[in-house]
Amino acid sequence: MKVLLLKDPKGDDCGQDPYVRAGPRRGPACLLSAQTLPLPPLLQAAPPDLSKEPNSCCFSPGQNLGWLSHPEGYGGLIFTSPRAVEAVERCLQKDTKAEVWKKSLKEKWNAKSVYVVGNATASLVNRIGLHTEGEACGNAEKLAEYICSRESSTLPLLFPCGTLKREILPKMLMDKGIPLESVTVYQTIPHPGIQGSLSSYYTQQGVPASITFFSPSGLTYSLKHIQELSGDSIGQIKFVAIGPTTAHALAAQGLPVSCTAESPTPRALAAGIRTALQPHAC
Repeated sequence: MKVLLLKDPKGDDCGQDPYVRAGPRRGPACLLSAQTLPLPPLLQAAPPDLSKEPNSCCFSPGQNLGWLSHPEGYGGLIFTSPRAVEAVERCLQKDTKAEVWKKSLKEKWNAKSVYVVGNATASLVNRIGLHTEGEACGNAEKLAEYICSRESSTLPLLFPCGTLKREILPKMLMDKGIPLESVTVYQTIPHPGIQGSLSSYYTQQGVPASITFFSPSGLTYSLKHIQELSGDSIGQIKFVAIGPTTAHALAAQGLPVSCTAESPTPRALAAGIRTALQPHAC
């Protein structure tokens, strides 16, 4: 059986994508005899088109550090997406004030709370020198609950995000009276090679037994191609979601969700796919 992960491979310290390493013959979270094959990048992060986001701020490499230069005006930071962290990191690498970040700004931000969703996002935030909390929450809704249980600052929390951000976290914080300032730092666009990558996979491997989606946008940009390539066999595919948000997106498309990972981690996903592939799985 073939298992298809719709994500761009990201190597860890061992040089291998952790979701791939959690695959066949890797202990209790193995995927039976399935072969785990990630695709080339499905999505790209690009500078936001502010003509479509008139009320948003843009933090691009050509600008100074902007809001990031004024930690005294904020109660902390929130990152719910690896791409948001990567957008900030690229700006820090190119901006003339990057040295200021290393010498003083980083320390000032570390004196505040830096909330994140998931270990992947936390790892990237750690890479730019910031300490994190909340990564075990797993999704934006649980992180919002975590923040609401801890936050007492009257200063707004700074939320670098993409153009496709969901409103659940901002709304939950607003309902609790916690001020938030959203800053659009990237937009999600489909990778131009999605169709070719999927076609190549199907030609070489055939229809997979299971397909895992890692984001609603990944589903949006790939579903049409998957339906065309799978044809009448699409009903045989077990569709898996990395979390509840993606599961809701699958259901909204009329697709049966065979499994939602209990947490957005390689081990939890591997265990979930293994269960989904078993006969009579729920």
